Amino acid sequence: MDFKLFDLSGRVAIITGGAGLLGVQHAEAIAECGGIPILWDINYNKSLKEAERIKKEFNLPSIGMNVDVTNYKSVQEGFQKVLNSFRRIDILINNAASNPTLNNGNAWSRLENFSLDLWEKDIAVGLTGSFICSQIIGTYMAKNNGGVIVNIASDYGIIAPDQRIYRKENLTDEKQLVKPVTYSVVKHGIIGLTKYLATYWSEKNIRVNCLCPSGVYANQPDEFVKKLTTLIPMGRMANKDEYKGAIQFLCSDASSYMTGANLTVDGGRTCW
Repeated sequence: MDFKLFDLSGRVAIITGGAGLLGVQHAEAIAECGGIPILWDINYNKSLKEAERIKKEFNLPSIGMNVDVTNYKSVQEGFQKVLNSFRRIDILINNAASNPTLNNGNAWSRLENFSLDLWEKDIAVGLTGSFICSQIIGTYMAKNNGGVIVNIASDYGIIAPDQRIYRKENLTDEKQLVKPVTYSVVKHGIIGLTKYLATYWSEKNIRVNCLCPSGVYANQPDEFVKKLTTLIPMGRMANKDEYKGAIQFLCSDASSYMTGANLTVDGGRTCW
């Protein structure tokens, strides 16, 4: 087979939330195709550590950077540093998001109790951050012969959370934790942002697509995994490396006639 269409040699890719569970996998996916992954994250030490590991493993100049996607100045400075170092930016993967672990407590995530502060924080990270990065880096791309933007949404950007999978048998309804409203709003918004940017920059050789992954194995409680996997036709959650192929496809010339699209990789969950 001819894999030249997937070749990313020399192309510079910024991954926001690059030190996170899937952010690291996205960075590896870029490196596997010869691209140069730049890991942006507020967890600076982890972004440095992961970038150094990728650099050694793939013999590529990967770097980790301390960038807060909710802060315009931080993104602008990070963008300029990458440009100064590599003289080009070809790919932006908007991956940063807030996805807090749901533990027993005071049912903070329930709609009735959800604070405005949490609403604004989650929207800032997941949606406003994607807008800021797309505005700054996409404007550069529009002036420099195009580029690729990949936004990371979720199956919850297509369907509503099934709150039954989060339910604890020993708690009353008022104390049951639920998937927060902001997660759905952000992920639905990411799909809308994708379509807007794809059409806005369609004449500037910028392709903008969206990836909608489903749940990933990450040492969740057995009870939760059992409930979730019954909702998935393939009968399991994803392994953390199972989105690499989708990232490589969306970021490369293999998807050259694809923009404004939503690639769903969910084991079939949204079919039901």
